[in-house]
Amino acid sequence: MPLMNSTISPKACTRSIESPPLSLSRTRQLSAMGLPRGHRPPPWRVHLLAVLCFVALKTAAAAPRTGSTGGGIGIASITDMGMKDAISAKYVLRKDPVNDVIALKESMKYFDADFFNDSKLREMEDGAKEMNVPAFRENRKLVALENGGLHNPSVLVFKSSWTANKKVKEIKSFNYPHTPVVHCPCNDEDIAFMTIAELGELIRTKKTTSHELTGIFLRRLKRYSTVLKSVVTFTEDLAYKQAKEADDLLEQGKYLGPLHGIPYGLKDIIAVPQYNTTWGSKTFKDQVIDMEAFAYKRLKSAGAVLVAKLVTGSLAYDDVWFGGRTRNPWNIEEFSTGSSAGPAASTSAGMVPFAIGSETAGSITYPAARCGVTALRPTFGTVARTGVMSISESLDKLGPFCRSAVDCAIVLDIIRGTDVGDPSSREIALEDPFHVDITKLTVGYLDSAEMEVVDVLSAKGVKLVPFKLNYTVASVQSILNITMDVDMLAHFDNWQRKGHDDEYEAQDQWPVELRRARLVPAVDYIQAQRTRGKLIREVQESFTVDAFIGNVTDWELVCLGNLIGMPIVVVPTGFKSIEHPPKDDTRRRTTVTTGIYAPPEHDHVALALAMAYQSVTDHHKQRPPVDDLGPNDNIHG
Repeated sequence: MPLMNSTISPKACTRSIESPPLSLSRTRQLSAMGLPRGHRPPPWRVHLLAVLCFVALKTAAAAPRTGSTGGGIGIASITDMGMKDAISAKYVLRKDPVNDVIALKESMKYFDADFFNDSKLREMEDGAKEMNVPAFRENRKLVALENGGLHNPSVLVFKSSWTANKKVKEIKSFNYPHTPVVHCPCNDEDIAFMTIAELGELIRTKKTTSHELTGIFLRRLKRYSTVLKSVVTFTEDLAYKQAKEADDLLEQGKYLGPLHGIPYGLKDIIAVPQYNTTWGSKTFKDQVIDMEAFAYKRLKSAGAVLVAKLVTGSLAYDDVWFGGRTRNPWNIEEFSTGSSAGPAASTSAGMVPFAIGSETAGSITYPAARCGVTALRPTFGTVARTGVMSISESLDKLGPFCRSAVDCAIVLDIIRGTDVGDPSSREIALEDPFHVDITKLTVGYLDSAEMEVVDVLSAKGVKLVPFKLNYTVASVQSILNITMDVDMLAHFDNWQRKGHDDEYEAQDQWPVELRRARLVPAVDYIQAQRTRGKLIREVQESFTVDAFIGNVTDWELVCLGNLIGMPIVVVPTGFKSIEHPPKDDTRRRTTVTTGIYAPPEHDHVALALAMAYQSVTDHHKQRPPVDDLGPNDNIHG
């Protein structure tokens, strides 16, 4: 999940905390005591009043019925009580069920459910103690591990498809386009910024080896990782082992495809045996999950070479992690945003040809936009998440960061698929993005669209029309927050109960949200999902185009796209000057991007349009000024 404020500042991670105002109920209590509003009496006086009131009520039941209060209960005067009774009453007060009911009644305000009378509240209290709490504890004991990954996934599965009972087509691999003759550059920097397709052709034709490419990218990772803070773990031994296997296979005449021998990085929420999977958190920095994540298995089978575990913001939130804060290669004095901070920054800087990141709510789109790389957030359920840290089982998605839309299509083709460990994953029969006739498409554009993209696609024969998504649901952003926060708390329940949230790297982020998530009633979580269903139906009805072009980082659109499970390709479209540039000449720039959105299960349409745009533009080929350092920065090598 991203955080909007991402410019380096001494106060960047601070937050002002003020004492909250007196609550309305508290003000009323003070007024009832005859005290002026807003004045807080000494605690001993409030306590004494409470004790005296309680003793008066307590002794009334035992006192002679000397008067009538309408209900036939006699009330004894406080002056009739002995001092011993008044003093000992404070001990009785602690255990009295009356106070439990009062506390429950007060707490129900935070659930927007303070409409029960005292009798019903007593029933609720007894039922909760006798039935609910034991069940909560038993369930938690079975599934709420301190390690909050995707273990024991929910049987409640979100399906993003807009077609009910659709017959599953045969799943076919994409037919990749022929790559023209590629010559091997003379210097490492030129090699580092080649596309997957180009590097793959160099390996296939034996103009370079996987071992040589692995060395080039490991050197770049080590050179720039300190200043960018984008790498958690170098997997050097594994990388050279996998590179040797790729080279040996090629010598035997076995070529595994376009990722054969290609180095890459994984966001550090994706498990790889024998290597730490830290989730960016100091709590888990020594954690080793000895399993192969589904995405890693797919890439390994395709002959790809893992060179590094890349930074995730702590517990997949923003760009702050236990090693610092990841920075933007296009402007070293600016942060990358997150949470797929390492994949975005490392791909942008030519430290890896591609990387796998994840998104729950903006964690692919935001850093891709900030760092100026092409990226794909696929349809929900396209890539199985087995072996990946879970935030929300109905929102989390894995997707690639690459140099081009062509590369994104290649990587998607390799990693897509279903796995028994992720019930939400599906075999989605995407059409081949390399063979979509874009002249038959009608594409809408929002007011926020970059018009250069509109003009280029129009010139390529695409029908472009003004477009607006119509829906009546006004709570899109809160639906996403409720869903994401409650789901994540279920996975990190024990983590919070053990007080590890006090160790979290940015206290104004997940800890605050997950504490508040305790106050979301199950009923209202379900109501949020029902409203989500209404939103999906309304958007589907208003989706009268094959795809649309719009802003990548508009928060409403980010929330809507993730709640629906909609794919998007992030496309670099240009640059603008940075604010407050250094006095000397600088190549630092702010990247400009746009998004190409498609309905669920139509990733091929978004990819085809992005490829068409990039076939006649070169914004995605530009190289960031990583060596344009700040005054206190150093690089190695």
